[in-house]
Amino acid sequence: MSTTAGGTPGRQAGGTPSKHEWLRQRLQEVVAGLEPHTPLPTEREIATQHGVSRQTVRRALDALEDAGSIYRVHGSGTYTAGPMISKTLTMTSFSEDMTARGLVPSSRLLAAEAMPAGDRIGEQLAIPGEESVVRLARLRLADNRPMCLETTYLPEARVPELLEQDDLERSLYALLHSAYGFRLTRAEQIVTGAVLTGTEAALLRAPENTPALRVHRIGLDDRDCPLEVTESLYRGDRYDLRFTVRREGE
Repeated sequence: MSTTAGGTPGRQAGGTPSKHEWLRQRLQEVVAGLEPHTPLPTEREIATQHGVSRQTVRRALDALEDAGSIYRVHGSGTYTAGPMISKTLTMTSFSEDMTARGLVPSSRLLAAEAMPAGDRIGEQLAIPGEESVVRLARLRLADNRPMCLETTYLPEARVPELLEQDDLERSLYALLHSAYGFRLTRAEQIVTGAVLTGTEAALLRAPENTPALRVHRIGLDDRDCPLEVTESLYRGDRYDLRFTVRREGE
């Protein structure tokens, strides 16, 4: 596409693109050359740089946001987005999800301890609240980039000496199978919207108020006994859920 000296779009064989489409294309080229989560100039700065109105800038940015190329954080600014990971309804671990997409999964252990289950976790694990659970808090990464914060609770009676295992940073599902013979076959999950604040944002290397997905999962073994309660907080700009729905009777 040719441009005039002033930077406005020139005529193509297929016609002249609208200003916001021309600007979207220019900004997409810029975004493609930047690292994920790089802050972009303000709307005013982009408008001045390209000689267009702020309304044109806003429409171009809206299109880039819809395409998943950028994301906005209220009160902070606009940032380039990282690659989006789609999670299907098939029960897979984080490590399996990342490996299937050609990414290298890893974890950083933030906390590992035994503690009383309490009423809420105890009820979900079908154990008395005074019984002990193992709590593991981990930062999950893909190609060394933070993807989610994950806290898992397991009945200590079913995973004795889990805290003595050498590597609690590898796939937990693989560890449960190799060390204890457990295989989780299904899970009940609740997904809600959230925003990252404080320590969460710092650990996930994201601006505060970045959109996030909070996933609460109860994992059950092949006898339908609850074995894990996991609370995960995913970066909303890098993760989505994808599933198929069908109308009843069809």
